[in-house]
Amino acid sequence: MLHLVLPCLLLISNFVQSQSAIIESLPGFPEDLPFKLETGYVGVGELEEVQLFYYFIESERSPKDDPLLLWLTGGPGCSALSGLLYEIGPLQFDYSNSSGNRPVLKLNPYSWTKIANIIFLDAPVGTGFSYATTWTAYDNSDTSSAAQTYEFLRKGYVLGNPVTCEVKDISQRIPYGHKTALISDELYEATTTDCNGDYVNVDPTNGACLTDLEMVSLCLEKIYLAQILEPMCSFLSPNHTKLKWSRSILEENIINVVSMPLQSRPWCRNYNYLYSYIWANDRNVQEALHIREGTKPEWDRCNESLSYTKDVLNSVVYHRYLSKTSLRALIYSGDHDLAIPYIGTLDWIRSLNLTLLGPWAPWFVNGQVAGYSILYSENNKYDLTYTTIKGGGHTAPEYKPKECFSMVDRWFSYYPL
Repeated sequence: MLHLVLPCLLLISNFVQSQSAIIESLPGFPEDLPFKLETGYVGVGELEEVQLFYYFIESERSPKDDPLLLWLTGGPGCSALSGLLYEIGPLQFDYSNSSGNRPVLKLNPYSWTKIANIIFLDAPVGTGFSYATTWTAYDNSDTSSAAQTYEFLRKGYVLGNPVTCEVKDISQRIPYGHKTALISDELYEATTTDCNGDYVNVDPTNGACLTDLEMVSLCLEKIYLAQILEPMCSFLSPNHTKLKWSRSILEENIINVVSMPLQSRPWCRNYNYLYSYIWANDRNVQEALHIREGTKPEWDRCNESLSYTKDVLNSVVYHRYLSKTSLRALIYSGDHDLAIPYIGTLDWIRSLNLTLLGPWAPWFVNGQVAGYSILYSENNKYDLTYTTIKGGGHTAPEYKPKECFSMVDRWFSYYPL
């Protein structure tokens, strides 16, 4: 499953009732934490069989005045810790000073906690350090997971490179590949004609379409889906942002790959993810975070073994419902993401038939084009800002932290991009 970032503004009615602990220091960070970090578990369900783990970080600017943001890393099954350490949190790995099995942390100058209070939630159950007290409680779906977090959503929402209709989103990889010169004009035109615009549910008797798709696969199969300009490293991981972890990685000294000189290997983003497995599975780290001993045998950045049913195959109807409310929405796409191409996201936004308030136009950070945005509205009470992040990949804040920080800061402040 592709990685999905779905952060939302929220108010939490029962947040103070959760079991929690204040964390003042963490292994790998050389001094006391210069921000307030709280971790804990939220019991969900009538018998609280589901225990969702969270990290709460207080805004470094004005906690009482700044918004409260709930961050859900998608997948489903990718830990909120991934969003905290690689995208928008106040800590990140210091690769230049880390070595072997000793990750070092440093402060992130573009953390969104500089302007917002953030709860990073491990959801659905089985993700990160979240767990259940019964086997049946591990059975989950789109609707049951949404029900567990529905009470949190109040004021507005932010979507980053979101899966909306998986079939259509994946189909958009072909026109996106054509737009970015990964697929030739001739092949694109033949595929479009022969497959009638459907590149996923293909009639097995349509030989021409199948032949075209084989040629498309040859063009795209060696491209890193999350960011088309970065190398794909099958040595550690297949073509996505997930990494299959086992302690044998340390035993086989594969971690030494991270410390090798750049000139002797292609740099790959997946190497960075190794440190999160080492750090989060360290017993000292789990004690510092107050993880309940014995509840999770191993932390996974993305748990691909979830008992999870995709029972919402197209969420556009929900966006159409939200467009009738008084919410604000910010939707962004890294424009170099082949996994969930921006053209598919823009297509379903246009299908909402909202009122266009301004033209497609560039927005800037430090005098440079950071992306392109467009603003929609509905009955003057709902507004939707859509923007691209120039050069961004699937998890855009990971690739373009300064630009994404500026984007969300302006949106929080009602300042147009």
